[in-house]
Amino acid sequence: MLQHIGEQRLHIDQQSQHIASQAQAIKFRDTKIERITFELARLKAWRFAAKTERMNAEQRQMFEETLAADQASLEAQLEALQGQPGAQSEPAATEPRRQPKRQALPEHLQRVAHHHEPERTTCDCGQLMVRVGEDVSEKLDIVPAQFFVHRHIRGKWACKCCQVLVQEPVDAQIIDKGMPSAGLLAHTLVSRFVDHLPYYRQEQINARSGVHTPRSTLAAWSGAAGAGLLPLYDAHREFVLGADVLHADETPVRMLDPGAGKTKKAYVWAYARGAFDAEPGVVYDFCTGRGSKYPVAFLKGWSGTLVCDDLKSYDSVFKLERRIEAGCTAHSRRKFDELIKANQSPVATQAVQRIAWLYRIEREAKELPAAARLAMRQLRSKPLCDELHAWLQLERQRVPDGSGIANAIDYSLNRWAALTTYLDDGNVPIDNNHIENQMRPWAMGRKAWLFAGSELAGQRAAVVMSLVQSAKLNGHDPWAYLNDVLTRLPTHMNSRIDELLPHRWQPQA
Repeated sequence: MLQHIGEQRLHIDQQSQHIASQAQAIKFRDTKIERITFELARLKAWRFAAKTERMNAEQRQMFEETLAADQASLEAQLEALQGQPGAQSEPAATEPRRQPKRQALPEHLQRVAHHHEPERTTCDCGQLMVRVGEDVSEKLDIVPAQFFVHRHIRGKWACKCCQVLVQEPVDAQIIDKGMPSAGLLAHTLVSRFVDHLPYYRQEQINARSGVHTPRSTLAAWSGAAGAGLLPLYDAHREFVLGADVLHADETPVRMLDPGAGKTKKAYVWAYARGAFDAEPGVVYDFCTGRGSKYPVAFLKGWSGTLVCDDLKSYDSVFKLERRIEAGCTAHSRRKFDELIKANQSPVATQAVQRIAWLYRIEREAKELPAAARLAMRQLRSKPLCDELHAWLQLERQRVPDGSGIANAIDYSLNRWAALTTYLDDGNVPIDNNHIENQMRPWAMGRKAWLFAGSELAGQRAAVVMSLVQSAKLNGHDPWAYLNDVLTRLPTHMNSRIDELLPHRWQPQA
């Protein structure tokens, strides 16, 4: 009996240790769940909470992918921990949680069907079962890019009697006697100028498939393709400059200066057809400076309404030829918004609120025809603009000279005629945001490839970027567009070059 009692005590001690160990594990798990829940709530607050608690635009752009990945990771960890025995369960919700509706996969994608049927379709009672329906679920998959080789076999036919040899001629190519097809050239250009992959990264990616393409070779291919696209670029430039309303903007790009052993500043000028134009298009001009001679030379012979900021280089553009200047309300608003973020200026806050009323009207008028949009602006926007102008003049008398709010008000008052041009033309937008959006590929690209190798390289980049960005504006896949254009260009008649422009291009059947 004493031996039995001793065994029971030993068993009880072991159970106590096991219970204590389990309690410690549960406590550790609950603490981990609490920490993960807190981290998850903080991530959601950064993404979806009130604006004062959110990250700013630059932070969101930088961390958006990381936030999404972190949130998915934390949710997976939380689900795994809560699925373990002994974990605390969440309190029951008063309403069923709405699951986000997943967007349907595109219809044009190839479908590979996998059929799953039970091994036995005979019931335990001996009767044969009847198929009454099915459930279909779809999962997205991918096969990485694969290289393949086109073998062109041209038979030789001879007449022994006439001593004549007949053979099909070699099709004209962008690079005669070169290794790359039009598809590979298009892929290289898209990787460089759309996906912003430097040539050394493309070299590494291609090497994973066992294909050796030195970066110098890729650069040579791009150079030849860019030269082949020049006639199309010239035709596209004429098309863009055929618009009555143009947007203009510029952005700096670093360019290699071999003699000095460093880089120097160059500029990309962008010109786009009006934001309300039914046939969109944008053209870029790579220049070594920011002076007025560059837009003057590019816009020579064009007349219409130019939407731009207050850069002094545009002064000559309006003096030399009959053109109408339209300002950018977003630039005016931005100066007040900066003051709000800096010191919560009540005058700046009221200015931003008044400008917001104008933008609400523009959102309603966006889809209207030009005549109806103009009528709405005259009826609703013009009185608000007149009131805003009078208010700015009054507030300017109350603020001290040289202050930040005085400079912001002066900007709007000095450019008031340009800022209100849109009230007299339904085709003119309220701001210049359309062209600023077209500058984003350059901003992303210069972070990836850092600088242009030369002025010629910058001009070649402007040629390709003009065409691929315009193709995207018209809803085309950049690779499909370039692949078809590079295939057809060597034999395409110059008199019909307009057929290959992004707004007119149709893929061959």
